[in-house]
Amino acid sequence: MGYLDRTRAGRLMAEAGLDALVLLTPEGFAYATGVPGGPAFMWRRAGAAAALVPADPALAEAAVVYDLLAPRFRAASGIADMRTHPIWVETDDLAGIDPGVNDPAAALAENHRRAGRPRGFRRPETFDAGACFAHLRDQLAERGLLKGRIGLEFSLLSVADHAALKAAIPEAEWVDGTRVLALARMVKSAAEIAHLRTAVELSEAGTAALERAIAPGISRNALAAAWRAGVDAEAAARGVGNLTGAWEYVSVGPNPWGGDAVARRGDLVKVDVGCVIAGYSSDAGRTYAVGGSSPLQRRLFGALAEAFAEGSAAIRPGNLLSDVFHAAQRGLARAGFPEFTRGHFGHGLGANVGSEEWPFIAADSAIPMEAGMVLAFETPWYVDGVGGMIIEDQMLVTEAGHEPMSKLPRALREIG
Repeated sequence: MGYLDRTRAGRLMAEAGLDALVLLTPEGFAYATGVPGGPAFMWRRAGAAAALVPADPALAEAAVVYDLLAPRFRAASGIADMRTHPIWVETDDLAGIDPGVNDPAAALAENHRRAGRPRGFRRPETFDAGACFAHLRDQLAERGLLKGRIGLEFSLLSVADHAALKAAIPEAEWVDGTRVLALARMVKSAAEIAHLRTAVELSEAGTAALERAIAPGISRNALAAAWRAGVDAEAAARGVGNLTGAWEYVSVGPNPWGGDAVARRGDLVKVDVGCVIAGYSSDAGRTYAVGGSSPLQRRLFGALAEAFAEGSAAIRPGNLLSDVFHAAQRGLARAGFPEFTRGHFGHGLGANVGSEEWPFIAADSAIPMEAGMVLAFETPWYVDGVGGMIIEDQMLVTEAGHEPMSKLPRALREIG
């Protein structure tokens, strides 16, 4: 099943004057159907597959998938109206055929006839978007939506693909549905929250392993490798089978962008890391000092800690994301740094192209927080001559306020 809440999505579509959403990106398709798009999405071109979500909950969802994905889709998705088109990969079924007795070529030809494959059939170079769009047009027509106002992910759809879709289905009014989809995705389902919780727990197991490895003489790359080894060990111990990625921004020393620096006493180690579970990326960060910190390092980090405390206190339902931003900014000013400026103090989390997802904790972000949102709240600072510093927690907004999903201590930890 997909992660999309049709009641919430329908309300958002109605408010925006949309009759339906058509999701053509791998992220949108997986969100609506619960099934990862797979190899035909590797070029990020529209027409590999499509998910149709009507605003009217009485109208059934629909999907167009490529033939290689169809068996998995039937097993994993609750969408009954599924239509297929061919891609470049040839697949066949010889189960129960004894090649020594039977003629496999004849058996395959019989299978093809039963499946409706015409003689002379040829697979496309990759996939034929027109075939996908033809099925989509039929599904829209059957639901009375062919001349409807249909939202698309304009933020990720290429100009060429938009033109091809309009040419294939000219009757529809194609409009930007990016914000509607983003608002729908902003509040997470229980399954999405579970993915993000597992992701941050694995990531923090890696951070704990990195902390144990900190010592004078160790390189940045060795610390990054220790983090990844800790992640993999925790995933193996817990039997996590859906770890689909991991990323790290670890820095060592007084140059926050110093490449593979070697740690010396007095250096800062900034750890900004995340794991990806079923496409959902965590994000959390901590800072360490090798063999003790200097008064300047402690003063700067203390200002970040004050900003973090003030900002995190504002994370609760009903407050605006801009309230969190301005609280953090006030904390820095009170700590003696009124000219500190940053575009945002964090962001949403989910399954996106990168680890940062809309909405942002920014000065003009008039988005009220709702229970079920998962945010990365951060107060970072990158100071040449001092080093990189960060406090970043993954936060679940709850009815009562918020729950820090990150559990490691936030203080500047002095190691060795």
